[in-house]
Amino acid sequence: MSHANAALTPRHRLRLARLIVEERWPTSHAAEFFNVSWRTADKWAKRYRAEGPSGMNDRSSARHTQHAKTPQPVVRKIVHLRWKQRLGPVPIAAKLGMPSSTVHAVLTRCRLNRLSHLDRVTGEPARRYERERPGELIHVDVKKLGNVPDGGGWRYVGRQRGDWNRQATRQRTGATNAYHQPKVGTCFVHTVIDDYTRLAYAECHDDETALTAVGVLYRAVAWFAEHGVSVERVLSDNGSPYVSHLWRDSCADLGIKHKRTRPRRPQTNGKIERFHRTLADGWAYRRLYNSEDARRAALAGWLHQYNHHRPHSAIGGQTPITRLNNLAGHHS
Repeated sequence: MSHANAALTPRHRLRLARLIVEERWPTSHAAEFFNVSWRTADKWAKRYRAEGPSGMNDRSSARHTQHAKTPQPVVRKIVHLRWKQRLGPVPIAAKLGMPSSTVHAVLTRCRLNRLSHLDRVTGEPARRYERERPGELIHVDVKKLGNVPDGGGWRYVGRQRGDWNRQATRQRTGATNAYHQPKVGTCFVHTVIDDYTRLAYAECHDDETALTAVGVLYRAVAWFAEHGVSVERVLSDNGSPYVSHLWRDSCADLGIKHKRTRPRRPQTNGKIERFHRTLADGWAYRRLYNSEDARRAALAGWLHQYNHHRPHSAIGGQTPITRLNNLAGHHS
């Protein structure tokens, strides 16, 4: 069947072709009579001469010949260069002597067209995982941030003004480092995030000792319990708080199985590492804070916005709290 905007139906094509072929109408006159172009009228006349009335029917617009599929040995070479050397379509095409568009099509088909799909260390496709229920696994870590001096840090007020503010803070606190330079100190943000829902919990402290980390764990487990989530396992790196006997005994007391990542392999704990970047962009360096106390006071509000209002791309654009469906203790 002809499409809705077709100028000629098969019946009118036949009438047009017969006027030109059998009744000897000039092609231009027949085209004007049927309100089509000269090329269209000539096409149907030629097809009528060659095939008769059957040639007036619709045909598929697909190509008569298709491009040959890229041979598997070539595909393997493209994938190898992408994995091992992290080259783009143009350099790979230059090495293999083929069009870059073909290389890009192969990389897209193999889901290697974006470097974000590859592991930064090995170059192999990233292995992504997600637990099946809330509380099955939580991630813990510590994010270190320099304290904000009185009056604001250099990121917003500039280097010169930032140095003045550091000097003013030293005059108030009297703190200096080993080189007698102003010492503002460090904020240790202890973070906890649920693997399935991406619900986040965080506290600011002045150290990252095992005692502080254990206190954060107890409060985080209680906070998740208030939301109906029972924590089963916890994943951490090999930092000093998490290899201590106190941490081990506390996990046993809470009935939580502790698992550590492989040394020098932060990708295993990648969810919380990515959360730290969101934390820095959305809270720590989002705006000018006149003091460290002002920044720490703003953390609770930002966490609420993250958990309840910010769409999360890793969970289909939902907010973390909406993915929490632990009704009637389904996951307890």
